[in-house]
Amino acid sequence: MKRFGLGIGFILLLITLAGCSGEASGDGKPDKITMDYAYYSPTSLVLKEKGYLEDALADEGIEVEWVLSQGSNKALEFLNSNSVDFGSTAGAAALMAKAQGAPISSVYLYSKPEWTALVTTEDSEISSVEDLKGAKVAATLGTDPYIFLLQALQEAGLSASDVEIVNLQHSDGAQALLNDQVDAWAGLDPHMARVELDSNGKLFYRNTEFNTYGTLNVADEFKEAYPDYVDVVLAAYEQARTWTLENPEEAASILAESADLSVEVANKSMERNDFSNIVPNDDVRQALLAAGDVLQAQEVIPADVNVGETVDELLDPSFTEDIVGQ
Repeated sequence: MKRFGLGIGFILLLITLAGCSGEASGDGKPDKITMDYAYYSPTSLVLKEKGYLEDALADEGIEVEWVLSQGSNKALEFLNSNSVDFGSTAGAAALMAKAQGAPISSVYLYSKPEWTALVTTEDSEISSVEDLKGAKVAATLGTDPYIFLLQALQEAGLSASDVEIVNLQHSDGAQALLNDQVDAWAGLDPHMARVELDSNGKLFYRNTEFNTYGTLNVADEFKEAYPDYVDVVLAAYEQARTWTLENPEEAASILAESADLSVEVANKSMERNDFSNIVPNDDVRQALLAAGDVLQAQEVIPADVNVGETVDELLDPSFTEDIVGQ
């Protein structure tokens, strides 16, 4: 497992530099709030497109800057290197970072997705997780598809050492699969939906219980310095979520245009997202505990880390509980 530990260590290398990109203006508010957006978080795309946060901050003269995250690993790198104040990840990826000491909090759920599955090509002989023994599998270290793969292998009585994990960013993993450079791919939407619809990709293993929630994370330094502006950001996210629920076809069009997808692929990706709950509640806690146990068994999370305490330190439902209680 040494190579996996090194991979995660590289992903989280910048944790010791953690801070927030929002710079103080001297009057208790930041000059700028830097947000990420991601194709795996349709709500973030709507928020960026509609300008709800810019509208909320216009009278205060606070700038909003947007940075594209291509995966949870990238969002965590940005979050922990002063590049963003808010980053969109899978819950389990945020847990991995927290276990490594990242000063972040998960304050909002942007979706409950089935955004990952194990994928192969139409003519592949692979039809089960057991068939992966000795195979090359593309996955992005530090992301939910990678964690999904570890859970699926463990359930099948295998481990990471039974396969060759090829560390590729999500879109590159999809292309490697289609080019026969790997035997299977731990996919992520919307790339997975494109492979499924455009190339007849085969989702040979699906398990919604192994998909952890999509969490919006904030740097603890920002949260402690500007709690009122965490409220402002989440209120804007709520505008975007409400609009998405009321306008699903238009939301799919925004995803399609942003990620250069067909509308059919965007709709397939949107179908696999549940936007009904925003609170990092006990259901989220239980999902992260299960993922944490697998990560610890695979030596991705150190044995001396108390997973339960780490999950509790990561999840901060107070901001969304206030929203729901309004």
